[in-house]
Amino acid sequence: MIFEKIHSVPTSDELLDKAFRRASRARRGKKIRDIKSNREAYESMILTSANILSDNLANIVRRFPDFDELSDFYYDLADIIAGVDKLKISLGSIYWASEKIHDLGRERIGKIRSSNDPQTIQKEVYGRMSSIMNSIDKDLKFLNEARNTLRKLPDVDVNEPTIVVAGYPNTGKSSFVTIATKAHPEIATYPFTTKGISIGHFTRDNIRYQVIDTPGLLDRPMSDRNDIELQAVTALKHLGSVLLYLVDASETCGYTVDDQKHLFEEIRQQFKIPVLVVSNKSDLPEFQELGFVDMEMSTVTHEGVDEVVDKLVDIIGAKQDFFRNVSEPLK
Repeated sequence: MIFEKIHSVPTSDELLDKAFRRASRARRGKKIRDIKSNREAYESMILTSANILSDNLANIVRRFPDFDELSDFYYDLADIIAGVDKLKISLGSIYWASEKIHDLGRERIGKIRSSNDPQTIQKEVYGRMSSIMNSIDKDLKFLNEARNTLRKLPDVDVNEPTIVVAGYPNTGKSSFVTIATKAHPEIATYPFTTKGISIGHFTRDNIRYQVIDTPGLLDRPMSDRNDIELQAVTALKHLGSVLLYLVDASETCGYTVDDQKHLFEEIRQQFKIPVLVVSNKSDLPEFQELGFVDMEMSTVTHEGVDEVVDKLVDIIGAKQDFFRNVSEPLK
């Protein structure tokens, strides 16, 4: 996954300590015999510290992906989690500091070669380097926090046919993914069990399908949704080949059928992908027959689950055939 390649981002103090320790070691390796060799020793300190700081900062920028080249799915997740504009601004600040320190080191080398007091110049350079690094410390800390969150995102293949599972909390979404794909997202009997997007896979006729287990979608306006809910919306918009909407027809999830139907209508209006509506918990005595659902199943007894998976695969195949025929030129 693209964000896993990002290394931990050190603080300004950590980078300064690394650079100055290496510079002191470089000076200790020089034999001081006269004024010229003394100048060369301090020159080595400045070049070493400048190179270490400049290179490390440049590497931080290089290891972050080009956000404009990301798929829509990962771009939107990054924007939700950290803010793409904020990331770009901080990376720009890091790049500026890298260039500034590089130029500073080269500029001061010229002064040392004609100075009788190279130590004063070295101290001046260290002070200026410290000032530059301290000015970007908040950016370094922000990037490290963003990195720690982004690298936990699931590895999603945006080109694979994808089933997005949605519905209210405790309707059986995680259980369905576990049964259908042999994946093991967290399953519990309390709301919001799936913290973020979980991925499972299964193969039919040599085609691998992704199943995306979304967080619980609440029935409220988009502007009122929290980060977890926005992740689910992102998945629906950019990944879904088909949406499996689960309804708890027993209402033991804590939400009425009317509430669940209302949420389904909201999703159907917002996202233009095929939808399969399935009633879950058919094993319970509270289970109701509902007129707006397409199929029924139980993720406890597994009754009807295979048939639901077969239907989802058929829907994806029919969708792909349609777009293949549309794209073919008329003969």
